[in-house]
Amino acid sequence: MRQLFLTFMKVAKNFYKQSFIIRHKNCFYTANVFFKFMEVGLYFGSFNPVHIGHMAIANYMVEYTDLQQIWFVVSPQNPLKAKNTLLADYQRYELVSRAIGNNIKFRVSNIEFSMPKPSYTIDTLTYISEKYPNHKFSIIMGSDNILTLNKWKNYEQILKYYKIFIYPRSDFQLENLEIKGNFEIANAPQMEISSSFIRQAIKEGKDIPYFMPSEAYKYMREMHFYENK
Repeated sequence: MRQLFLTFMKVAKNFYKQSFIIRHKNCFYTANVFFKFMEVGLYFGSFNPVHIGHMAIANYMVEYTDLQQIWFVVSPQNPLKAKNTLLADYQRYELVSRAIGNNIKFRVSNIEFSMPKPSYTIDTLTYISEKYPNHKFSIIMGSDNILTLNKWKNYEQILKYYKIFIYPRSDFQLENLEIKGNFEIANAPQMEISSSFIRQAIKEGKDIPYFMPSEAYKYMREMHFYENK
């Protein structure tokens, strides 16, 4: 019985109860609905294309932090980047989807596709938090992005309400940051792979299948992405 109770408590802490008042034939009833808590890390990026570096970082985050699931949020337009360098939105979404496959710890999101352009992280965070109130969201970002966070729209609100998991580049020191927030350094192994390298390699006619998840690479070559970029 004790073991059953401990098992119940372990499972129950991942759920919360929300009560609803239901009226039926002039009578009022209380309905209790249980929702599962989920610690979700939002991994924003253009993923143009997604590569093994992205997947390795997500893999590390979901295994070595408190995050239970990683959502790859495919950005249709980064306010700090030129849009003409991007592959079409849903083509990049499909690449990430194929990279993830059936891994239940990962999920690809197109939530920004229907939002006003250009997309800003604070707007997405506000919307996604309201849409999924049973989840607790954090942000995953590289140390190069955290250094320019003070240029982001309403960055103070991001720092106030959301935890940020940072995967550091070489020579990054958290104490040197001028901004303060709920930061956690994730010392994932560093992989010097970039989407721009892959795009250039494909343009030059190189065959680099080990730089991307196999299904994503296969789809990219079938569709002839980046070959004429």
